[in-house]
This record gives sequence, structure tokens and C-alpha cells, in this order.
Amino acid sequence: MKANEIRPGTALDMNGKLYIVTKIGHVKPGKGPAYIQAKMRAVDGTGMKEQRFSGSEVVEGTNLDKREMEFLYDDGAGGGTFMDLENYDQVELSKELLDDTLLYMAPNSSCTVLFHGDNPVAIELPSAVVLTIADTAPGIKGATATNQLKEAVCDTGLKTRVPPFIAIGEMVKISTEDGSYMARVKED
Repeated sequence: MKANEIRPGTALDMNGKLYIVTKIGHVKPGKGPAYIQAKMRAVDGTGMKEQRFSGSEVVEGTNLDKREMEFLYDDGAGGGTFMDLENYDQVELSKELLDDTLLYMAPNSSCTVLFHGDNPVAIELPSAVVLTIADTAPGIKGATATNQLKEAVCDTGLKTRVPPFIAIGEMVKISTEDGSYMARVKED
């Protein structure tokens, strides 16, 4: 594949080591040619790596199996247990693999887990998730005229900033890209 086809979640085989692309950026410097800056996580847990590619450079991609799974519970040490929705097999995922994704996942929520062979290597979250506000300062009546935000903590432990009219127990839509508030969600 060409380097300009790389997207977050793409698996690359570089020097016999498997990496998952976590972030990608297209950079056009004032001098010199444009390039692609990729931030990658080594599947074997040896850390993060940043790599520059020219747009036409050929890189070796690897196919990963995508499986729909349900997050069951947090193990208390930063890891979690997930269940395959097709065959009901349970898989333990480590803290290193999950990183901060559990902050965006309430128990019994679905996600896509990427597998290389039989080994889970990454989690794909949707672009936005719905979480419940567990703690925030009380709202100020009539405080809708300005776009000031207040601190809030979601039921998963995620800290974000919400408008002043959001109260404890309300459901909100949160971006998984940067953890920012997107909208209030009305219960049906």
C-alpha cells in the first residue's frame, strides 16, 4: 500500500515488527516536499514510534481480523474483559493494549477488537459515545447565553467539560477523538 492510504487502525509490518497506527497527520512544510507523519504503537508492547513517510512511499500493510465484542467489566488494574458477540468467547485485554479506551466504554457497550491471528492487538472505538454524568457542579439558572463550560466527570471516570445546564445523571455524547462534549442526549 502507498503511505497516503494509511489511516488510524492500519497495521504495518516494519522490519519484522507489527505496529498499529494510532494517529496520522499530513504535513506541508514551507520548504521541501509534503510528508505523512504517523504515530504508531508496537503490538509487542515495546512502546510508541513516530515515522515520516513520503506520500508515494510503499509500506507493507497487514490484514487484521475485526470482531464485534462487548465490554463486560474492568478488572480493576486497567485491563478489561470482552466477549465475542458471535461465539461468546471471553478475552482478557491488558492495560497496555487498552490504554485510555476504557474511559469511553460503559459496561455492556460494543466495540470492534482487531486481531492478528488469535492475538488481540487494538480496539476501534466509534467516533462518539454516550456516557452519563456522574459528578459536576450545579447549573446556574439562565446560563445559556454564554458558551462557558464547567468540569464534569462521567460514570466511566472520563473528565470533560460540559455546558452549565448539564446536571448529574444526564446522558451526553462525547467525542472519542479528544474527549470533548458534543451534545446532550435525550432518553426515549
